[in-house]
Amino acid sequence: MDEKPETELISIPATPETQTPSGQRSPRPMSKEAKSSNAWTPTSLISPRFLSPIGTPMKRVLINMKGYLEEVGHLTKLNPQDAWLPITESRNGNAHYAAFHNLNAGVGFQALVLPVAFAYLGWSWGILTLSIAYCWQLYTLWILIQLHEAVPGKRYNRYLELAQAAFGEKLGVWLALFPTVYLSAGTATALILIGGETMKLFFQIVCGPSCSSNPLTTVEWYLVFTSLAIVLSQLPNLNSIAGLSLVGAVTAITYSSMVWLLSVSRPRPPSVSYQPLSLSSASSAFSVLNALGIVAFAFRGHNLVLEIQATMPSTFKHPAHVPMWKGAKVAYFLIAMCLFPVAIGGFWAYGNLMPSGGMLSALYAFHSHDIPRALLALTFLLVVFNCLSSFQIYSMPVFDSFEAGYTSRTNRPCSIWVRSGFRVFYGFVNFFIGVALPFLSSLAGLLGGLTLPVTFAYPCFMWVLIKKPTKYSFNWYFNWILGWMGIAFSLAFSIGGVWSMVISGLKFKFFKPT
Repeated sequence: MDEKPETELISIPATPETQTPSGQRSPRPMSKEAKSSNAWTPTSLISPRFLSPIGTPMKRVLINMKGYLEEVGHLTKLNPQDAWLPITESRNGNAHYAAFHNLNAGVGFQALVLPVAFAYLGWSWGILTLSIAYCWQLYTLWILIQLHEAVPGKRYNRYLELAQAAFGEKLGVWLALFPTVYLSAGTATALILIGGETMKLFFQIVCGPSCSSNPLTTVEWYLVFTSLAIVLSQLPNLNSIAGLSLVGAVTAITYSSMVWLLSVSRPRPPSVSYQPLSLSSASSAFSVLNALGIVAFAFRGHNLVLEIQATMPSTFKHPAHVPMWKGAKVAYFLIAMCLFPVAIGGFWAYGNLMPSGGMLSALYAFHSHDIPRALLALTFLLVVFNCLSSFQIYSMPVFDSFEAGYTSRTNRPCSIWVRSGFRVFYGFVNFFIGVALPFLSSLAGLLGGLTLPVTFAYPCFMWVLIKKPTKYSFNWYFNWILGWMGIAFSLAFSIGGVWSMVISGLKFKFFKPT
């Protein structure tokens, strides 16, 4: 005997549907004709309509049962507007998609600067802090996945929504808006800078020293990268970029492995040393804090966890957190297999001679002449592909915000032209910021400190405020302590990042990319 279909955790509004630009079904207000055409009609002589003494009470029981299930949370009442927005427009995600998206968001250019942090921390403290940060962020990742459906009848599809539920409407916006916006829009700007500069180096390697063609300027390379990113950003929603996330994940794993393998397989520079860089006592302390900020910045992507989980179907028997956690475990195992070898292998190869630009700069500076040109060019090309893929997933929350504002004002989904206009506008705004502030990619320590609460602090506070564990229990103390430690580290790392900028003589060359 066939089993009855499960009750979905998303409620389907009793309205006819229209097509969104991406082909998804979306609710629209029901007309009187539609109401009459959808009215219940008997299909047989034994229909309950002809058995009104029995049929009417049964119908009331079913209606009351449905209302009860909605009240206790077996059915989730959703805002119909969600069916028009890129994050929640498609809910056919699965554990594989979760793994692709988390890998694409969790591995990237930030891993290549980890050896810079080791140059200030040394072997012992470098490995210890990297291990602690990895375990800490894995725990907060689990918290966010569990909190996605923590309240019966509600799915928190965006990080800001969960922050407002935990801290209050106004305080949640104040606490979470800036770091999440930076992690989306700021990372997209940094990807334009790194992608454009890497494309320039790729061209120089392929062209060779005897190339007679006139190369593009740095700004023109930024423009080329931005144009490619805008073309790819026309994919409508988060599930539609699963293929791009797979490309980003594969390229990130490949070039991370190639970078550290190429580095450790070549002779080390003769003057390499593993003693932490020594400065004056005050400067040394702030430099260590900046290095810890770089380690914290390597573990970004938590601002996308709830959004990725929102793309999955969820039922009472099979909630979305189960496949999400399966995909996340695979993704973060592979992330560890990338971050730790890059950090340890890069520091072993270059020690405290590591340039501030990270592994790509070191590879080009020390081994551009003894590594086959084709292999070196392939490494840089993979970085470009990864930056293009990462741009899409980090930009999706911003696209979602643009379209949420439009649909709330017009009460209709974005047309293809409006959606494309938003994304072209966003891409060129990031391009303008990258040209105006070309030093952003060198502020990893400061930015790691500013955005650290999103990954290490806020999830712990959210768990206590929403789940409400027994007061003064181990769970209660553990999460409060971790949360306040995250806030303290955020302040300390931000101060260290600012001080590092002061002592390193960072030149703020506005509109002058090198």
